[in-house]
Amino acid sequence: MRSSPTLHDARSAPVYEPTRFQRALENMLYDARDGVFVRLMLKMLAVVLPLQVLLYFYFTPWLAAAYLAFVVGWLGPPVILMLHNTMHRPLFRRRALLNRAHPYVMTFLFGIPAGYAEHHVGMHHVENNLADDLSSTMKYQRDHFGHFLIYVARFFFLSHVQLPAYLFKKKRDRLARRAITWELIHFVLIVGLCFVNWQATLVAFILPYVLVRFAMMVGNWGQHAFIDARQPGSSYLNSITCINSGYNKRCFNDGYHIGHHVKQNRHWTELPADFDANRERYAREGSIVFEKLDFFVVSVLLFLRRYDVLAKHYVNLSDKPMSQDEIELLLRERTRPIAVASHQAVAFAG
Repeated sequence: MRSSPTLHDARSAPVYEPTRFQRALENMLYDARDGVFVRLMLKMLAVVLPLQVLLYFYFTPWLAAAYLAFVVGWLGPPVILMLHNTMHRPLFRRRALLNRAHPYVMTFLFGIPAGYAEHHVGMHHVENNLADDLSSTMKYQRDHFGHFLIYVARFFFLSHVQLPAYLFKKKRDRLARRAITWELIHFVLIVGLCFVNWQATLVAFILPYVLVRFAMMVGNWGQHAFIDARQPGSSYLNSITCINSGYNKRCFNDGYHIGHHVKQNRHWTELPADFDANRERYAREGSIVFEKLDFFVVSVLLFLRRYDVLAKHYVNLSDKPMSQDEIELLLRERTRPIAVASHQAVAFAG
C-alpha cells in the first residue's frame, strides 16, 4: 500500500526547436502541444509502410515475427492513445479532411477498430460504463478470466451489429453510418489483400486486427474493473487511475483514467496536475488508485486473483490507515458483478 506518493511519471508536451517545419506545424494544429502526435504519425508511416512492402515481396517467418513484435507490441500502444486523444480534441485547425483522414489511416495500419471513435465518443463516454454501454464491465465478475472471454467474444462477434444499432436508436445516425462504412471498407481491403499475398496479409492486417482488439479489451477491463455498486455512474467510482507507471510516459498520461472520464476533453498534459490538485476529492469519493501498475497488469493480476499484489500497489489517499486485509476486501467487493435494470436501479448480482 502506498500513501500519497509524489508524481514523477507525468509526461509533458515535448519542446522542439523553432524550425520552419515546427512553425508551420504549429500553425496547422489546434493545440501546439500536440505536435508530438504529428511527428509520431510521420514516424509510423516511415517505418510501417516499408515493413509492409517487405512482407509482401520478401516474406519470411522471422520478418513476420519482428513485424508483430515491433509494430503491434511496441508501436501500437502509443498510436492507439494518440488516436484516443485526437478523438476528444481536434488535432488540426480548419482542416476537417485531415482530422477525418488520419484516424482511419492509423486504424487500418494497426488493426484498430475502424469504428473506434464512434464507439468510444458516441457511446462509451455517453453511457459511462453503465448498462447501455456495450463495453460495460458491470455485469461481469471482473476477477474471472472466463467472464472476460465472454466479454471479448461479445465485442468481436456482435459489436459490428450492436454499435450501429445503439447509435441509430439514440438518433446518432451519422455516427452509425460512419461506423458501418469504415468497418466494411476495412474488411473488404483485408479480403482483397488476401488475394495478393495471404501470408503477408495475415501478418500485416489480420493478426493485428485480432491482437489489437483483444489488447484494447484487456485495457478497458482494467480501467473499469473496480466499481462501487452504490454509485456505478460516478466516474470516481467506476474507473481507476494508475500513477508513476512507465505506461504514462509512453502513452500520453493515459493512466489518469478517472480524470479523463470526469472531463473527457481535458488535454493529456493536464491530467497529472488535475489528479494532484484533486487528491482530496479522490479520497473523499473512495476512488481506486494504483502506483507502478498499468491497466493491462491490473487485468492480469485480477485474472490470477492476486489481490495481495494489487493491495501492495494500492494508493491510500485518505488519512485513515488501512491494513493489507482491508484493502484486499475493498478490491474484492468492487469486482463483484452488478445487475442493472436501469440507470437508477442498481443491486449486487448473485
